[in-house]
Amino acid sequence: MSPESTGPYPDRQVFDLIAQEDQRQAECLTLIASENHCSPAVRAAMGSLLTDKYAEGYPGRRYYGGCEVADQIEDLAISRAKELFGAEHANVQAHSGTQANLGAYLSVMAPGDRLLGMALNAGGHLSHGFSRSHSGILFEPTRYGIDEGTGLIDYDEVERLAKERRPRMVVAGFSSYPRLLDWKRMRAIADEVGAFFLADIAHPAGLIAAGVIDSPVGIADFVTMTTHKTLRGPRGGMILCKEEFAKKLDSSVFPGGQGGPFLHVIAAKAVAFGEALQPGFKVYGQQVLENARVLAEALLGHGFEIVTGGTDNHLVMVDLRPKGLSGKQAEALCLRAGLVVNKNLIPGDPKKAMETSGLRLGTAAPTTRGMGPEGMTEIAGLLDRLITGGESEMAVVGARIRELAAAHPLPQ
Repeated sequence: MSPESTGPYPDRQVFDLIAQEDQRQAECLTLIASENHCSPAVRAAMGSLLTDKYAEGYPGRRYYGGCEVADQIEDLAISRAKELFGAEHANVQAHSGTQANLGAYLSVMAPGDRLLGMALNAGGHLSHGFSRSHSGILFEPTRYGIDEGTGLIDYDEVERLAKERRPRMVVAGFSSYPRLLDWKRMRAIADEVGAFFLADIAHPAGLIAAGVIDSPVGIADFVTMTTHKTLRGPRGGMILCKEEFAKKLDSSVFPGGQGGPFLHVIAAKAVAFGEALQPGFKVYGQQVLENARVLAEALLGHGFEIVTGGTDNHLVMVDLRPKGLSGKQAEALCLRAGLVVNKNLIPGDPKKAMETSGLRLGTAAPTTRGMGPEGMTEIAGLLDRLITGGESEMAVVGARIRELAAAHPLPQ
């Protein structure tokens, strides 16, 4: 039975739009670093009857009846998360990465406390203290940047700011930083000023779960993440912490910041964690890294500038200034050809956030579709043809992208 015929009032308009999105994703190649393609099993859990069940509270301590199955599902997600990351405690109820961060902050911080996090225009996230985010409204933020010459974090500067501002919480994590973070150095900085340490691994969570880059679990007091980027699960968040913070953290998430958990999403998280525990996920993580390295090198060969000169993770930050286009112009051009990318600020960017001088590319989604180094090399060439030739290259490049997409179908 088709989805649109399951109720008395089939909504053809909505399901036609969903079909259009299915087609768009199938025919395009997504290189947005924060997007991926989850498995049919994850999507099936998301679309289950669990969406109809209220389960405020935690397993064994619910405020609603009929939660016997809900408890088993959440317990399974928790146990798999702890096994996957080697964590002492896991809260799988956070609806998003931002809510995960706020839940962790407010478990040990009070409004007005100081927060030290990476600046948005340096590669950080809104929830690391941006002035218009609740993280920057509730707390007194100080933001550290990067060395504009190298594009790298200056840990000495982070330490100087920490000593000067004496924050309650030090945050390490990024939205558009293509290198690895020194978790131990950030831990030492936090310890030196008596601060808590939070590692936001929203982007590299899947690479950490796969064991192909270093983990902050066991180093940071709190580790937050999204479950839908490199981890390849449903859209949602999660928080890991040391056992000593477990009770405060859980209370901060519920009843502090959220009501009823999304059981259908928690079930999908459990499925994704189970998938990530399989040996093939390590192979996937290794391929994501290799594809990013090859993509960066190929773009350099076409005359693009790459922030920091390369990458250690799934992100490739492209400086478009040598090509004479803004990020907004390049994004629109690529989108018309079926190559889905996003504009992004680069270090010292003279343009505003809605224009930018750069692109942020990621290899998680094309790797999920089975693309390897040869595909990354070709994509770099196609991107160069679009950026250099513009409209004259649109038809040829668009046709080739559709061919590549058809040869590497979405997970079925």
